[in-house]
Amino acid sequence: MAEHTRTLGFRVAFALGLGTMIAAGIFSLSGTAVAVVGSSAVISFVLAAVIAGITAASYSEFASIYSENGGGYLFSSRTFENDKLLFAVGASLFMGYCATTAFYLATMGEWFHQFIIPHGVPIPHGAVAITAAVLLGYLNAQGTEESGTFQVLVTAAKVAVLLVFIAGAFAFEGPTQAVGTFAGEFKTNAGGIVQIAAVAFITFFGFSAIAASAGEIIEPRRVVPKAIGASILTVTILYIFVIVAMVNSPIPAEVVARQGETAMGEVAAAFLGSFGKWLIVAGAIFSMVSASNASILAASGIGSLMGRQGQAPRRFSRVHPEYGTPFWSVVSVTGTISALILVFMSLFPAEGGLGVLNLGLDALTGFANLNLLGPLAVVNVALILSRRRYPDMDRPLEVPFSPWVPILGIVANVALITNLPPKGIVIGVAIELALVAAYLAWGGAPDVAELTKEAVGRHQPVRTSGGETVNRTGADRTAGGVEGTSETGTPAESGDRFRVLVPVARIDRAPVHVRLAATLANARAENPMLQVVNVTHIPDQTPYEMVQDDAEKRADRLVERLESVDVDAEYTVEGHISRDIGFDINQTARDDGVDLVLMGYPEEHYEVTETVEYDAPCDVLFTQGFETEDLDGLDVVTIGAGGGPHHDSMVSLVSSLGKSGAAIHVVNVNPAGGGGTPENIRRTLDAFPDDLSVEAHEVEADTVAEGLVTTAAENGGPLFIGASRTRLLRRWVLGSTPDRVIDRADDLGVPVVVYAKPTGLSDRLGEALFPVSRYIRSAFRK
Repeated sequence: MAEHTRTLGFRVAFALGLGTMIAAGIFSLSGTAVAVVGSSAVISFVLAAVIAGITAASYSEFASIYSENGGGYLFSSRTFENDKLLFAVGASLFMGYCATTAFYLATMGEWFHQFIIPHGVPIPHGAVAITAAVLLGYLNAQGTEESGTFQVLVTAAKVAVLLVFIAGAFAFEGPTQAVGTFAGEFKTNAGGIVQIAAVAFITFFGFSAIAASAGEIIEPRRVVPKAIGASILTVTILYIFVIVAMVNSPIPAEVVARQGETAMGEVAAAFLGSFGKWLIVAGAIFSMVSASNASILAASGIGSLMGRQGQAPRRFSRVHPEYGTPFWSVVSVTGTISALILVFMSLFPAEGGLGVLNLGLDALTGFANLNLLGPLAVVNVALILSRRRYPDMDRPLEVPFSPWVPILGIVANVALITNLPPKGIVIGVAIELALVAAYLAWGGAPDVAELTKEAVGRHQPVRTSGGETVNRTGADRTAGGVEGTSETGTPAESGDRFRVLVPVARIDRAPVHVRLAATLANARAENPMLQVVNVTHIPDQTPYEMVQDDAEKRADRLVERLESVDVDAEYTVEGHISRDIGFDINQTARDDGVDLVLMGYPEEHYEVTETVEYDAPCDVLFTQGFETEDLDGLDVVTIGAGGGPHHDSMVSLVSSLGKSGAAIHVVNVNPAGGGGTPENIRRTLDAFPDDLSVEAHEVEADTVAEGLVTTAAENGGPLFIGASRTRLLRRWVLGSTPDRVIDRADDLGVPVVVYAKPTGLSDRLGEALFPVSRYIRSAFRK
């Protein structure tokens, strides 16, 4: 089961901020800034750093209180209660991080076109950037620890490159001459200085990436403020020296202005020759890649939090069962970045493109800064309100001179917005309004905490096999947990044991399900733990108190029903109240680290089954037709030949039953009547361990379902099959063959287990394509 753990220390947190700040800003904006205001570009960058530092102080205070992912969106959600405002802040930050990454990668693409890709090669502008976005999205989907290590290495490399560039500049002119030239190039262009500061602000926003990733950072209350301060100070010093070097360039100012975002490469060539040029090219690419990596991590953290709070699709909050990352949030971030690059750089570039709308990097920078500066102003407002509303809150770090420092931050952020490129502002406001309108039309989803509630706390582990019944009831059973549980609510003594969740809808069927779960769990692992839960559904708008008594009575009945049953495993019992039963089952499995879910085939409420099958974080077994006498021992097991992830995982479970002494039969059906597709039985047989005896059956029947059930009835014992891939053609519950098997098995009294694995994006694509594959196979067979 996927569990979220903090893996990033100070080194990686510092690298996240430093890596985001040392990016396109220093490699592309430095040339533009020097061309416009000369040495006064230092004032622009210091001004941007000071304004960023004011808001960074607010971020640091909030981060010392709330140690989770989400950054400014998290802080706002802990202060404000207006859903529309919170959504606007979250959506703006999400788009701001994505646009910042798009700016970095688009700039990197221009460096590729200028220095690496041979001139004349027909590669469209934006193609390199989109490819990089997809690769970085893939990296972040694999895990934050891997991307964090990558961040440290790349950030260290580009800092080294900058130090070589600065040293080359001072060696070229000599320190005294370099300082003198720098001092003589200051310009009194106040408007230009402020405009450059507004555009350069994007380079200092990296501090927010640290706060937005606080949920991944070890000891965030101590590490986050420290990393924010250290990264801003380090980057400001580096920027000052880079501007000094750029001012001392022997390249004429008009050439620097014309080169724009790639000017630094030409300046490096003048200082250090061809080696210097290629060193800076490599450093620039390193910089933009690492900054993009940090921004993707921050944006996916915000998307995940919005999903948890119901202001984005719920899927955004789900943790990938293998990688432990918010996979769907990362996918959405990658798609948004690619779309922004496509629009600003490929379809509507600064010159040419479709129609008369010319955007390019300038407009993209304005768009990104607007979406970052607006939420920063809101965070400063939030700090003022937080101090007033919660005066007694423990604040390990406090911003001095409050509220004047946050007020100064609000004014400065708004002032910078007014100096952004107009096209970026217009597009940013239009997209933000469209997103808010879409949110209002959708209405949002309930917060996770609003969807489910623990009505009856978990009992202590119970064991009734081979010993005295042990059970905690009454005062020990509370909504907040029970005596002997850990802080997370899980039994303290359960450790890393194999856990099976058994959702029970019909109390009278609980003994059969729990005993079956115990049999299968014991085959899979030693000393497993069963978690039995009954979920009472509550309609929307109905207070939880209305069904609290009913939920408690159902849990008591469940306890009483299980007390007289011989269960060969420890188990716990609990009762929930939920507005969405399927969601409650999946969320319980996530929160408690469940390895397997076992539940009955639905007699009604098929949507619950579909939710659990598609969204469960672990494997799921759907059972039908088991009676008490079937559970004395699973001595014989029949499975169908097949393929795919569901079937392959099922073979592993059946193998464990075989090692426990069960006779295994594999059946391949040739459907004479055309009701199904024959499989390769050899593939299934080869999947079993060599030391396991397996009997193969080749049978003919009108349908695959008929052949499987009939053979299982002859063998005795249950039939195991995997969920199939054809429910898009018709409203099947678990697929056409499993549903037909269950219908037929009812007539012959054959117990059935349908196995389903968690389905990812590739599995869903496979489901959509399976009918085409089956048709082609049938055509070739004919």
